[in-house]
Amino acid sequence: MDEVTEGVEKIDFHHPYTPYDVQEEFMNAAYNVLERGDGQIGILESPTGTGKSLSLICAALTWLRNHKRSRFENSVTEAAKEFKDEPDWIVNQMLKRKREEILKQWEEREARLKKIRAKEKLMEERGAKRRRLEDSNTRKHDKAVNDEDEWLLDQDDDTSQGDDNTSGFSKETRDLMGKLGLGTLHAKEEVEEDMSKNEVKIYYTSRTHSQLTQFISELRRPTFPSSLPDSLLNEDPSTDSEGIRHLPLSSRQRLCINPSVSRLGSLPAINDRCTELQQPKTKDKCQFVPNADNLGLTHQFRDNALATLPDIEDLLELGKKLQVCPYYASRTAVPGAEIITLPYPLLLQKTARDALGIELEGNVVIIDEAHNIMDAVANVYASAVSLNELRRARQMLGVYVKKFGKKLKGENRVMVAQVARVVDGLKEWLENASGLKSEQGIVDPNMLLRSKSIDQINMYKLIQYIQDSKLAYKIEGYVAQAESQASDDGAATFRSTPVLHTLLSFLVSLNNLSSEGRIFYTKVSQDDIKLSYLLLSPTHAFSSVASSARAVILAGGTMSPFEDYMAHLFPSLPENKITTVSCGHVIPSSNLCVWTLSSPGPKAVEFEFSFQKRSDKSMISQLGLAILNICTAVPDGVVVFFPSYGYLDEVVAVWGEASTGQPKSQALWDRLQAKKAVFRETKGGSSDEVLEQYTEAILGSDKGTTNKLDSASRRNGALLLSVVGGKMSEGINFSDRLGRCVVVVGLPYPNINSPDWKARIEYIESTTLERLKTSNPSMPKAETVAAAKQASRDFYENACMRAVNQSIGRAIRHRNDYAAIVLVDRRFGTERIRQKLPGWIRGGLAEGSQNQGLGQMMGKLSGFFRGKKASAAAQLS
Repeated sequence: MDEVTEGVEKIDFHHPYTPYDVQEEFMNAAYNVLERGDGQIGILESPTGTGKSLSLICAALTWLRNHKRSRFENSVTEAAKEFKDEPDWIVNQMLKRKREEILKQWEEREARLKKIRAKEKLMEERGAKRRRLEDSNTRKHDKAVNDEDEWLLDQDDDTSQGDDNTSGFSKETRDLMGKLGLGTLHAKEEVEEDMSKNEVKIYYTSRTHSQLTQFISELRRPTFPSSLPDSLLNEDPSTDSEGIRHLPLSSRQRLCINPSVSRLGSLPAINDRCTELQQPKTKDKCQFVPNADNLGLTHQFRDNALATLPDIEDLLELGKKLQVCPYYASRTAVPGAEIITLPYPLLLQKTARDALGIELEGNVVIIDEAHNIMDAVANVYASAVSLNELRRARQMLGVYVKKFGKKLKGENRVMVAQVARVVDGLKEWLENASGLKSEQGIVDPNMLLRSKSIDQINMYKLIQYIQDSKLAYKIEGYVAQAESQASDDGAATFRSTPVLHTLLSFLVSLNNLSSEGRIFYTKVSQDDIKLSYLLLSPTHAFSSVASSARAVILAGGTMSPFEDYMAHLFPSLPENKITTVSCGHVIPSSNLCVWTLSSPGPKAVEFEFSFQKRSDKSMISQLGLAILNICTAVPDGVVVFFPSYGYLDEVVAVWGEASTGQPKSQALWDRLQAKKAVFRETKGGSSDEVLEQYTEAILGSDKGTTNKLDSASRRNGALLLSVVGGKMSEGINFSDRLGRCVVVVGLPYPNINSPDWKARIEYIESTTLERLKTSNPSMPKAETVAAAKQASRDFYENACMRAVNQSIGRAIRHRNDYAAIVLVDRRFGTERIRQKLPGWIRGGLAEGSQNQGLGQMMGKLSGFFRGKKASAAAQLS
């Protein structure tokens, strides 16, 4: 593995500000990975608050422009080789013509895009920018189609469309898209797009649309030079720079502008209705889909998208303005785009990539917020169906057959009956499993399929039929309409998770079972139980991304520990193809104080919040006293992360008890509330509401609002009790006064006795054992077994430490921020655990703190915050 000591020459990354040293280190590492190409992998860690997104943009687009410049020069050089035997004057004339042709195409494209940018800017200056989001009430009250024939299955439907059907397009639409050059079906490209064809693209993905929107706002900050080489630049200053051509991609659910489709709400229903409106037999086809009549508007959409650095809402508004479908029309902008943003599921799933026309071969993939990439891959392929959902599905089938049963002929009759049989079989198995003593367990798929003899059904053929016939959509749609008419509501509405589409997803998983997947049952409530499919390893699913792309960069604020990414995403990749970097923070070392609190004092019980010991009431009381002391020394906000919601409830209950021989008012809980306003995160509760109250308790007086809390609470700040892996531990910034101290209580190891973790551990051990036997057959069996067990232990421990590191990262959010971090558990003092903390946290650890007690920690914290207070006062004076 390359630890990036191999530098590159000094590069101007066109950063809009003066970059810090850690940003230079990060950009150089990213640039180096992209430049080397050939399947290179970069795993790059840069703490939140260090400008990671902007550094990624500057490194990637600087490299891309340099790469294009080199490609242009090479194309001219290659052209010259064809005329090597000709006189020099012929060669020179040819080269001149070639350069003029490239320059002309570039200038025409840039002139067109600049004209659009100028028009957009003028509209903004006049305040004419339209509203981005359509009023939700408009969609809610759209009238439903009342024609019941809409829900009847086609009798002569050609459902043998093969693998192409997975793209979600009807045959007619695929033919039309082929003529227009949309998606993966290529027609003759327009002349002005020739220079964009086959150019390297950057696919940037993140976890949520809000994170992508933030990235796009950062994308608007820097300016990059032209991709034209020096030999093609003329004296016109307009050729010196070149706008970034960016395109966001998303699902129909976010981009559909057809009210009769978008009102359906759920993504599966929208997808099915959209494709149905393009079938040859459909009377009222969708008028927004690109066709020969609106080709000019489609190209106008493309040019506007490439000219304006849009986000998803901008594309939606553009589609409404031009009356052309943004979902399909955005495909025409793919060839000319330099950077394409999209959420995780659209990149990680091959069927989704195929549907969007995404080709990773030879292109660059950047995955941001990549600390949860393995979970993201598993989630993309996960599926579940519950007993109550199956009961609802059976009821819906009954309603549908009662209405249309006599009209169902041939294959339709057979297949609907098979769907009913599958539902009955799964339902019967779950009803029997409800009587099992264990709350959860692994399911033998062979036993599951024997119920009602489901194993006699050709599941592949049944899945194809459900997909091609849009059976789930038709049944859901008819029942929703019938129920709405019965309730005099008048509008058919789909549930957010249509049960028949949920069943279809589970059947797909059931049909594609591999050694990497397992099926589990879990008792959800007293009267409900569910079946779920879990992908145990992301290796195979992620391999199609890693093996296709020119280079892949995994970037995140808390990527440590790195080992899992290499072992489970790229297990077969040689070390010289993997680059890892852990950057320091932009804050000075004096702005961070990290302490490991192993015990309250020399003779006191050690803090060890393992599952076996954490219920010790004495230790819980000592923890409360330690947090009470921390609240005394730390101003403003203190955030405490516990291993689980259950343990947080247990701790609060103990703190609420009166101390022996003391009145009730002296309970630790009351003493904490007297020191700071106390808030707690609850499972299933509203994190937004708790966060708003917590923020109000700390900043209320600054914002000029009337704080309902008493003056003492307002003056001393607030205490927030939260959970590692909960809503407060990711995506929420406790910057400045909101997070002057973060306390982590214990190590939040997952429940190793749960069926899913047992299956994961077993899978990692068996695959590691197999790999070691193949790669090193002479290795003694005992050593092989020990190495396999160690690999599973590392994976288990790394999952815990990634969650800890993510919680720690909530505190320091910018260069001038400062905070203390307290790790409460003796195990944080061990070298093995400390090595799995991010480098910037390890650098801030107080030397020998694990061997000292609460008294020494209080002295350190008091001195740290006194120094910050004095420094702030000195700056004001």
